[in-house]
Amino acid sequence: MSERDPVRLGRQAARRVALAAQGFGRDRPFGQVTMRQIQATIDRIGLLQIDSVNVLARAHLLPLYSRLGPYDTGLLEKASSKPPRRLVEYWAHEASFVPPETHRLLRWRMDRADQDAWRSVRAAGEQPELLEAVIAEVGRSGPLTAGQVSARVDPDHRLEKNHWGWNWPPVKTALEYLFWSGRVTSAGRTSQFERLYDLPERVLPDRVHEAGTPAREDAIDGLIEISARAHGVGTASCLRDYFRLPARESKEAIARLAAEGRLLPAEVEDFPAPAWLHPEARRPRKLKTRALLAPFDPLVFERRRLEDFFDDQAPTEIYTPKAKRKYGYYVLPFFFFYSIVARVDLKSDRGGSVLLVQSAWAEPDAPPEVPAELADELKLMAGWLGLNEVKVMPKGDLATDLEAKL
Repeated sequence: MSERDPVRLGRQAARRVALAAQGFGRDRPFGQVTMRQIQATIDRIGLLQIDSVNVLARAHLLPLYSRLGPYDTGLLEKASSKPPRRLVEYWAHEASFVPPETHRLLRWRMDRADQDAWRSVRAAGEQPELLEAVIAEVGRSGPLTAGQVSARVDPDHRLEKNHWGWNWPPVKTALEYLFWSGRVTSAGRTSQFERLYDLPERVLPDRVHEAGTPAREDAIDGLIEISARAHGVGTASCLRDYFRLPARESKEAIARLAAEGRLLPAEVEDFPAPAWLHPEARRPRKLKTRALLAPFDPLVFERRRLEDFFDDQAPTEIYTPKAKRKYGYYVLPFFFFYSIVARVDLKSDRGGSVLLVQSAWAEPDAPPEVPAELADELKLMAGWLGLNEVKVMPKGDLATDLEAKL
């Protein structure tokens, strides 16, 4: 094979590469998870998307469970809020936890706050006196929640119940602008999931904060390479979406990395577009996966990739009006070996100590062992969440068989 010949992968082989790159197919430690294993998983997948929805568990907690099994979530809390920080928060694939070194690669995005931030947030850039008052208070007293900063800087506009959704008071908007532009950062989250704002020099490790800002071209090269490592194999669209990068600059970065041998051209059976393979990607001949994946898991949050790789055309229904949902609000696909074989709509009934399966659906080609395998996975998840029971509601073509196995 010449240097220009693409690596050819069948559909099943590409699925195995993608799953292995995301940390699947290895034996889970089951209750003996260490910080070293947490760190290895973070290094492998590159980011954890954050979302406020807590119907099952916080979004950033679930990917580690899917890959490692039951683990102490206090380890992740420590990694993101206690020195030496292994994770910091910024806009990557939406709001995300990323390693501190990756935070540095996103400084070009911080420099573009006046162009790229939401319009309501950009408006705060036109209020320099408010910005300086807010950053001075954070510097004096941080880490602080937005409500605490507002009470001290602008007590007439405290965060009250009428400030719902994106209807933010001036101080909250100023904090979001400062966060986007990198002048403040997050020192962690409260138990109510409120961001705690602080100065970057008090949060970021010295080696990161004091390091020079990479050229935009070098930073995007670095982000594409992180994305490629996390994907194993993917199209240009896949690699770009992981950090929501500009299309033209991503294309240029892919070309540079390919010229240096840091990406290999690939052809995947029946794929609609050329693909790229990370040169260090594992290409296992066999791989067993058994995992429930949250809607915001890095393996599935890009819908086009999910369709191309796993033939999955079921939309994420969390943003779909209730009357139009088929599967339910918080639906998790169930992977078994290389395929999605079922999906379940899950909810933690914390008051009743029950993991509710509000609907359960099998894929048309699901193997016969799926009800038993899924039941075992649900019991494992319930135990991790501190829930005593799994209860299946009578909705979906898998519900009866699943309940029988529980």
